[in-house]
Amino acid sequence: MLFSDLQLIEPVLQALSKEGYSSPTPIQQKAIPPILERNDLLGCAQTGTGKTAAFTIPILQLMHQQQQESARKQAHLQTLILTPTRELAIQIGESVKAYGHFLNIRHQVIFGGVPQFSQVQAIKRGVDILIATPGRLLDLMQQGHINLSTIQFFVLDEADRMLDMGFVQDVRRIIAKLPTKRQTLFFSATMPTEIQQLANMLLHNPVKVEVTPVSSTAEMITQSVYFVEKQNKLSLLIKLLEDTSIESLLVFTQMKHAADKLSRQLNNAGIRTEAIHGNKSQNARQTALSNFKKRKTRVLVATDIAARGIDIDELTHVLNYELPNVPETYVHRIGRTGRAGASGVAISFCDWGEKTFLSDIQKLIKKQIPVVKDHPFDIVTMHSSPVAANSSTIPVLQNVARGGRRYGKAFSQR
Repeated sequence: MLFSDLQLIEPVLQALSKEGYSSPTPIQQKAIPPILERNDLLGCAQTGTGKTAAFTIPILQLMHQQQQESARKQAHLQTLILTPTRELAIQIGESVKAYGHFLNIRHQVIFGGVPQFSQVQAIKRGVDILIATPGRLLDLMQQGHINLSTIQFFVLDEADRMLDMGFVQDVRRIIAKLPTKRQTLFFSATMPTEIQQLANMLLHNPVKVEVTPVSSTAEMITQSVYFVEKQNKLSLLIKLLEDTSIESLLVFTQMKHAADKLSRQLNNAGIRTEAIHGNKSQNARQTALSNFKKRKTRVLVATDIAARGIDIDELTHVLNYELPNVPETYVHRIGRTGRAGASGVAISFCDWGEKTFLSDIQKLIKKQIPVVKDHPFDIVTMHSSPVAANSSTIPVLQNVARGGRRYGKAFSQR
């Protein structure tokens, strides 16, 4: 199927072509037609499926068509896209700009962590689409800068992450200010009870779209786990990074301070590294992300919340320095690689304290993650534990324990 088969207007098709896109992803194929038919939509899709374009493209088209019918020239707020993180808000803004390149539709991204003056000035000049994080949106609403009474299209993106970050009550306060008559698009990678209740409250006879269930992981991703004591994780990571085929590596830690500490340690080892998390200034986070995308930085260490929604083209390697205690988070993390049919490698370190996390992950994804045994920091006694009972050896670190010879072949397996 091509985008031209989805009843899209010529200016949108031209913008897609300009960006190099001709074929929609599965969620785009399923979501765009019902949105264009003005249906509410419930989308269950994880990061990397193309869901941002699945809602931005049809909304831009519907707004343009309304604009043509009314011959309206002055911008006024019609669409609210609510998202949990600043990075994701910025990236949605970039998508709106790209797909709306040939349309006369103005958008603004607002988020906390930076002075509000420039955001307020842009809103006063007039915007059609507002992309916002909950905290800054509520602040500007309370100050009288934003009125949601004219909203016709409302998108709630990454609803499950809103719950994880404690934003659900803020979201409910925002929803209370929206007009009853509107089109609502609701996206979530998982559907815990509270999120299902929120969806039921928001949506009216929605079309349900689901792609890549959360329990599944991309077939092109090669997964492996290393049993290693906590104090040896840094040494093992440095050893792995001797493999020059790992051109860029996204590393996940659980805590902000752990991300900073690991970044410092890797830089001290001569490996160009930056960290990204909620305590970093907005400019620092964007600079770190830009450097990583441009390959100026080899390693980006991130917390889950900071990395949510980050799209990095051709990222081949992801490493769980610390396993997440929520198994779905593992799926989100490794979904950063192996996108759009590309290959990818997902590596995890597991110490004794993380054994139960690994077990929960394997139950969710319904497969045993192969265990790499041939490395100098292996915890031999962990191999006899139930979680590793069906594990297998994959030749990732051949010869490392014998004179430090190169072992890059396994990491070049895609």
